[in-house]
Amino acid sequence: MRYSFELKKEIYEKHCEGYGSDYLSKKYGLNGPDIRYLCRLVDKHGLNAIRHKFTNYSPEYKLAAIKRVLENGEPLRVVAIDIGLTSKSVLQQWIKSYIENGYNVVTKKKGRPSTRDKEKEDGRRVGEGEQTPSRATVEEDYRERIIKKTTSLSSRGRKEEREQLTKAVIELRQDLNCSLDFILETIKSIDSLPSLPRSVYHYWEKRVDPDSKYADLMDAITRIFNDNHKRYGYRRITLQLKNEGWIVNHKTVKRLMSKLNLYGSTPRAKYKSYKGDFNGTVDNKLLHKKVDVKKHTTTYERDFSTSDFNEKWTTDVSEFHIAAGKLYLSPILDMHNREIVSYNISKRPSYAQITDMLNKAFCKFDDLSNLIFHSDQGWQYQMYPYHKALKERGITQSMSRKGNCLDNSPMENFFGKMKNEMFYGHEYEFKTLKQLQKAMEEYIDYYNKRRIQVKLKGLTPCQARNQSLYSI
Repeated sequence: MRYSFELKKEIYEKHCEGYGSDYLSKKYGLNGPDIRYLCRLVDKHGLNAIRHKFTNYSPEYKLAAIKRVLENGEPLRVVAIDIGLTSKSVLQQWIKSYIENGYNVVTKKKGRPSTRDKEKEDGRRVGEGEQTPSRATVEEDYRERIIKKTTSLSSRGRKEEREQLTKAVIELRQDLNCSLDFILETIKSIDSLPSLPRSVYHYWEKRVDPDSKYADLMDAITRIFNDNHKRYGYRRITLQLKNEGWIVNHKTVKRLMSKLNLYGSTPRAKYKSYKGDFNGTVDNKLLHKKVDVKKHTTTYERDFSTSDFNEKWTTDVSEFHIAAGKLYLSPILDMHNREIVSYNISKRPSYAQITDMLNKAFCKFDDLSNLIFHSDQGWQYQMYPYHKALKERGITQSMSRKGNCLDNSPMENFFGKMKNEMFYGHEYEFKTLKQLQKAMEEYIDYYNKRRIQVKLKGLTPCQARNQSLYSI
């Protein structure tokens, strides 16, 4: 559905006044991603970019945009905004057409075909002696194609032969757009083929796999699943397919993955650093109290939302246990784009591990005065040197409530993903702690730079940060 320039302008003005995409989505009935796309497009190219206009893009221009997505790996949305397309679906259609036409750019002629051109073409054909092929000629051509397709089938038993014949008939009906009786009569005239009565055809038609038409898509799903070490579920695979130019519903991807027996990884116990309160705990700054005067109830709501990077960080320590021993991972996660800012891997959970992690993070950023740094009530985070290190840089410290792991769910969510995707089920593959540490470091690098996320609309954490810096 097209929206008027005035409506788009009004939405953008509301956005400039500070209204969020969720509010604008409910008010105007548009999708949140579409609103964000519109606002970024106007920010980059001005209001003229959202006017209705027909632009005839050259094949070279299209090819350059397509290669940026397929070869350079740039996000489709970023490229579409950069070249000023009114919708990212335009670029998606270019990529789909490019792949379907053997990796060649196809351009359509502007407007509807002229009747005058058609009359000239018809006159030229008559003048050259061309005639419209007769019905007998068409039927003869169809018979040749049917015979060529059916006689090339090879099978061992009679049942297999009839099943393959049924599949061939289904394809011929779609390709030739002719009647079933015509195809069956043609097959009956071939002595080398078994007879295929209508009842037998309908019997096998019900048993032919309806997903056989998705053979190429299933190959792409399997490739993406294996390329990402069998870690992606159907949501991320759907996003990656769209990044590659496929237009497919997530329900179809989920059904095909179930059929292929491809499943993402799932969760176990974790290391707990709580050793009691020794007067070093602080309040939870991410928790908001709400009092309902009418119902006389008090509720608490967690707020992990952010508007920018380095606004809310979180940390925790998790244990990785194999036969050779244990390793402890202490990372810092930015809640805005779920990026691992810094981390330390140690053979024992000590305060030196926390110090190293903090120093690596502080070296990356000069000003962290508006940062809220959240953690649980672990003994490391109750120590005076930890409080002092944060206070010297103007960082506000926050802690989860006692025994409430949901207060630090972004960090727990990361540990769950990491262990499910690279550790659980592979414990006995790591013979030494060095092998385990190398695998952990490789996963964190993969998570930051290559693992796309649903919440980031198909971007990786690093891509999200770079895109934000690029748009400033």
